[in-house]
Amino acid sequence: MHTPLIDPFARPISYLRVSVTDRCDFRCAYCMAENMTFLPKKELLTLEELDRMCSAFIGLGVEKLRITGGEPLVRRDIMRFFDAMTRHLDRGALRELTLTTNGSQLRKYARDLYACGVRRVNVSLDTLDDAKFARITRWGRLAQVLDGIDAAQTAGLRVKINAVALKGFNEDELFHLTDWCAARAMDLTFIEVMPMGDLGGEDRQDQYWPLRDLRARLAERFTLVDLAERTGGPARYVQLAETGQKVGFITPLTHNFCESCNRVRLTCTGELYMCLGQEDMADLRAPLRASAEDGPLVDAIRAAIARKPKGHDFDYTRQGISGQMTRHMSHTGG
Repeated sequence: MHTPLIDPFARPISYLRVSVTDRCDFRCAYCMAENMTFLPKKELLTLEELDRMCSAFIGLGVEKLRITGGEPLVRRDIMRFFDAMTRHLDRGALRELTLTTNGSQLRKYARDLYACGVRRVNVSLDTLDDAKFARITRWGRLAQVLDGIDAAQTAGLRVKINAVALKGFNEDELFHLTDWCAARAMDLTFIEVMPMGDLGGEDRQDQYWPLRDLRARLAERFTLVDLAERTGGPARYVQLAETGQKVGFITPLTHNFCESCNRVRLTCTGELYMCLGQEDMADLRAPLRASAEDGPLVDAIRAAIARKPKGHDFDYTRQGISGQMTRHMSHTGG
């Protein structure tokens, strides 16, 4: 065990989000173009390289690993990677192995995930209406996702639903979605969409549904009890007194979580982003591939964490990644 990772502002880095693929079997309108050009295979980290990379971070004090994509479960042989991570869970170095998924592959993998030590998953689901689901995901089938959620719960996985709040799209489903989650003992987190960019030919500004308005609507029917719970991320939680369920709110533009930020994000090509709202990143693939020894990789990780900023400054006009940011924020949820 090396000396733990501490950034320049005395925040321990204990949470790593890892994208294992840029591919997805959906084309959600706020996240991807319908005809995506994907990365050449040689640019992606192999499963063995992902193992080495994550193991290096765990050796430096990372205790929580969230696997993301694209859609992580469409990566070929991905269960080999999950299986490899169980050794860190077994020895207590890794406290949680989890993932964010669109749910399409959960029927196939739920039992295997549980066997690998995964105990909860976040499922991205914005609507319970078949036609609207097909429209927003372009390629997705709602029945397949609902079946996947059934399989996950049957396998013993706790499921949390992440829903992007879209005015004029799922506004009328607020209580239906909340009731549906409550009936299935699932927590629910709403994510505020970025008010810019293209959403399937519609003006994003028209679909911007501020979470303060959503929360006020929720409070018309439920008693909202603020929770002090913090995960080092952007979510703020309330408990609905009537159902006992936990509801989270993620406002991507907020700065109120930076002081406790304990997380960094690794892309499927080995780029480490020290802050979600900054362009600064470090290439970890080069030192990983340059040496069979982990020393140069560990040095590169430490050098990157030394550049982690105190807070973020979202400037989407400059970054041009507003759609991806919305779903990335959903991945940050606890």
